[in-house]
Amino acid sequence: MADDAMDARLEQALLGMQAKHAHDFDAPENGPAAQGGNELHDFDVNEFLHGLDAIFDAHNAAEKAGPYLEQAAVDAENAGDEAGLLTVLNETMGFYRSQGRHKENQWIVQRALELALHMGLEGTESWATTLINCATAMRAAKRYDQAEDLYHQALDCANKNFAPNDRRLAALHNNLSMLYSETNRLPQAEIELRQALHIVEAASVNPDADIDVASSNTNLALVLLQESKLKEAHIHATKALTIYETGKLTHSAHYASALAGCAQVLYVEHRYGEAASHYRSALAVIAECYGKDTDYYRVTEANLREAEAQIGNDDVHAANSADATSTETNTNTDATAEIAVSGLKLARAFWTQVGKPMITAQYPQYVGRIAAGLVGHGSECYGFDDAYSQDHDFGPRFCLWLTDDDYEAIGEQLEADYEALPRGFTMDAQGRVTFIDIPFSPTTPRAQGANRRDGVFRIGDFFESITGYRTAPAQTAPHEWLMLAESTLAAATNGEVFADPTGQFSKTRQGFKNMPDDVRLALISKRLGMIAQAGQYNLPRSLKRGDGAAAWLSIHEFVQATASLVFLVNVPMVVGYMPYYKWQFAALRKLSGSMFALLPNVGEQLETVMRLSSAACYGGAGFGEGGKGAAPAIEKINDIVEQIAVDIVKELKREHLTTSGETFLEWQRPYVEDHIASDDPVLKSL
Repeated sequence: MADDAMDARLEQALLGMQAKHAHDFDAPENGPAAQGGNELHDFDVNEFLHGLDAIFDAHNAAEKAGPYLEQAAVDAENAGDEAGLLTVLNETMGFYRSQGRHKENQWIVQRALELALHMGLEGTESWATTLINCATAMRAAKRYDQAEDLYHQALDCANKNFAPNDRRLAALHNNLSMLYSETNRLPQAEIELRQALHIVEAASVNPDADIDVASSNTNLALVLLQESKLKEAHIHATKALTIYETGKLTHSAHYASALAGCAQVLYVEHRYGEAASHYRSALAVIAECYGKDTDYYRVTEANLREAEAQIGNDDVHAANSADATSTETNTNTDATAEIAVSGLKLARAFWTQVGKPMITAQYPQYVGRIAAGLVGHGSECYGFDDAYSQDHDFGPRFCLWLTDDDYEAIGEQLEADYEALPRGFTMDAQGRVTFIDIPFSPTTPRAQGANRRDGVFRIGDFFESITGYRTAPAQTAPHEWLMLAESTLAAATNGEVFADPTGQFSKTRQGFKNMPDDVRLALISKRLGMIAQAGQYNLPRSLKRGDGAAAWLSIHEFVQATASLVFLVNVPMVVGYMPYYKWQFAALRKLSGSMFALLPNVGEQLETVMRLSSAACYGGAGFGEGGKGAAPAIEKINDIVEQIAVDIVKELKREHLTTSGETFLEWQRPYVEDHIASDDPVLKSL
C-alpha cells in the first residue's frame, strides 16, 4: 500500500510537470502563483545528487533510494524545474532497473523522452544521456528492438557531442555490447567492448585502479566466454578483480558484477568450488548494496546453487558432457527448404563475415566512410519475416550507403564486387550462421534495377527512392510532411544499421524519424475526425440501413484511423511509424506488447471488431457465423467502438491535450489543435 502511494505521488508529480508543458510554464495571471499560493521553491540538483550518493554509500539503497527519488520528483515539479526533473527521472531509471522494477520503469522512460523533447534537448549531450538511460532500461526489460533503436540514436548524438576519450562514450559502447550479447551477436559485442576498453584506458590517469576499466574487462570477459575464447576470458576476468583490489574498490556495488563474471569463467573451466566461492562473495555485495529482493540477487543465487551442485564432478565428466552437445549443421545452398533464420540475422551475418572483410581488403581507404545495414522495403526489414517470406526475395543481402563523391569514385566497382560475394552458408543446431564459398540460388530472383532492395546506393538516392526526398523535409515545412504517408516513413526508418562510420546515413535516417510535433498533433486530430465519422457515425447508420458493404468499408476506415492514432500517440520518434497494411497489425501487436505502450488494448479490440465484421455486416453469411444473425455482433462492435473512444479521451487527458470528457471524438479536435504552435493553416481543420 505504501509503494502504491509513492508511485501515485510520482505519477502525479510527472503529470503536473506535463501540464505545465502544455502551457509553456506560464502561470495565468489569476492563477495560484499570482495569488501567492503554492509558492515555488528552488530545487537544488547538486544537493539531490549528493543525497542520493550518500544513500548508496551507506548501502541503504534498497530501503531509502525509492522514496528519496519519488520525493525528489515531487520537489522538482513543485519548483517548476524541468532540468531538475529530468535529472531525477534519469536517476530513477537506473535505480528501478537495478531493482528489477521494469514495469514501473516503462512510465519513467516515456516521460523522460517526452520531457527532453519538450525542452528542446534533441541533439545535445543531455539528449544523448537520456537516450542511453532509456535504452538501458529497455534492454534490462528485454525490449531489445526499442533498446537498440535508442542506443543507435544515442551513439549518433554522442559522436557529435562527446570527445573521443569521453567516458560516457565508453559507457554507451559497453551498453550496446550487452544488447548485442543478449541477442546473440557476439562478434559485434566484442568489437563494442574493445572500443569501450580502449576509450576508458586512454582516459584514465591510472588504469590499474580505475573502476570503469575493471567493468569493461568484466564485460569483455563474459563475451569472450560466450565465444568460447576461454583463455582470454580468464585473463580479462581476473584482471577486473585485480583492479578492484588494487584500487580498494571492493565495497563498490559494481564489484559484485566482477565477482559473478569471474565465477562464470571458473564454472566453464570446471573449477566449481572456486566458482561457488566467487558467487557467494558476489551475493554478499549485492545484498549489502541492493538488497535481497532483487532480480540481481535471485539470478546470482541460482547460479551459486548450480555451481554447488557440480562440486565433486570431475573435469572429464564435464568435458564429455560438452562433447555430447549436438554439433549438427545444415548446409543451405538453395531456398527450396525452410531456413530457420530471420532475414535481419542473415543480413547481419553476411555483412560481418563476408561484406566487411571484402571492403577492408579491397577498399581500405573507404572502410571509415561506408555505411552498411538493411533498411527499406521487405518483411525482414521490419523483423516480421517467417518461413512464408522465403518464397520471394529471400537470401543474404545488405545495403551499402555512400556519399555522392564516394559513389562517383567507387560505386560501380563496389556494386560489382558486392554481387560477386559468396552467399552460401551453413547453420548449426543453435541457429548460428556461417558463410562458406558455395553457390546460393534463391527460389525467385531478388528485385533488380530501380526497384532493387540491396547493394550499393548513394545515401540521397536511397531515401529518394523510398520517400521522394533525398533528406527529410524541413521542420518548418509541415505541408511536405503531411504528404508523406506513415507507411512511407516506416520503410525509410525501419531495419538496422550495421555500420555508419561517418554518421551521415544515420543522420539522414534520423531526420525522417523526427516528425515535427505540430505535424503529429495535426495527424492525431485528423485521425480523431475519421474515427468519429467512420466508427461512431457512419458505421451504426450503415448497419441500421442494412447496407453491409458501406458498414464494412466504415469498419476499414475506423480501423485504419485508430491504428494510426495509436502509433502517433506513442510518438513515432520512440516507437516508429505504422507500416503498410500487410504488417500493420504485426507492428501494432508488437507495440501493444511493449512495456511502455500507450493505449495497449486497442489493437486487440480492433481485431475483435474485424473478426465480428462478417456477422455484423452480412449476418454471418460470409464465414458461416449464422444462426443468431447480425444483432449480437453489431452490439459488440458498437460497444468496442465507444470503449475505444473512452480510452482515447482518457489518454488525451493524461497527455493534457484536452480538458473535455466528450467521447464523440470529432469534438476533441479543437482541443488537440490548440496545442499546435504553428499558424500554418494546413495543420488545422476547417
